[in-house]
Amino acid sequence: VTRIVPRGEHDEIELLQRAAALESRSDHPLAQAIVSEAERRGVPFSPALDVQAIPGKGMTGWMDGKSYWIGSHRYLEECDRETPVLHEMLSAMSDEGRSTVVVGTDSHVCGIICLEDAIRPDAARAVQEMRDQGVEHIVILTGDNEHTARAVARETGIDEVRADLLPEDKVEAVEDLVRRYGQVAMVGDGINDAPAMVRATLGIAMGAAGSDVAVETADVALMADDLSRVPWLIAKARRTLATIHWNIGLALSVKLLFVVLTMAGHASLWAAIAADTGASLLVTFNGLRLLKQ
Repeated sequence: VTRIVPRGEHDEIELLQRAAALESRSDHPLAQAIVSEAERRGVPFSPALDVQAIPGKGMTGWMDGKSYWIGSHRYLEECDRETPVLHEMLSAMSDEGRSTVVVGTDSHVCGIICLEDAIRPDAARAVQEMRDQGVEHIVILTGDNEHTARAVARETGIDEVRADLLPEDKVEAVEDLVRRYGQVAMVGDGINDAPAMVRATLGIAMGAAGSDVAVETADVALMADDLSRVPWLIAKARRTLATIHWNIGLALSVKLLFVVLTMAGHASLWAAIAADTGASLLVTFNGLRLLKQ
């Protein structure tokens, strides 16, 4: 959280208190940042009641007998609460590469909270490792604004940016990528990512930080919240597939050899049993080599 801009009769503490109460039940990174800021400042808050998530837009809930909402610039427009002054403020913050959330009630806007998206220290290295492994095209799909997404892409070396996306927009983006490239893996951690992960060829959930929906939807769940595990997974999968191919080839070669020996009259039952058992042991021990690393 880099800036808190209260509106009307509200002050920073009250605005942060309302936002933290709404976001305390969310595992979204921006929500966790707001809750952490409230805790750092010692702002007391209790989780809001009847909290409902609006995928890709925000959340609503009840506090002190009144309905509150917190959401994106797009959600503010949908609530028909935007004014020219608010539009100018939010646009200026977005142009600076900041993420913004707006807090309001049914009758007015309480204020704006401005956040800066910190890039993981290992993000650029993970992207480069994937590229070194032959990953052809890397895209960021985000509900955040265009300026923030492009700033992240520049620092990490990502090829393509698709921003301001709702969950259904992410599905369309993945469908387009599948048409263009054939095989697409998507890494996600939130409820907004789950539909697109289903559409991808392979869905990978960052399990430790991800929502239950994302983990249940994914084909693979990485329990460590560590981006370097993605290139590790690619390398491990390729080694596993190569081992499977080698094992199948060995087993079929032994079978073929004994078919030929049998037809030539040089095979015996005990030799065939010994060779079959030996082949089983060889492929088992070869598979166990994967555990070395």
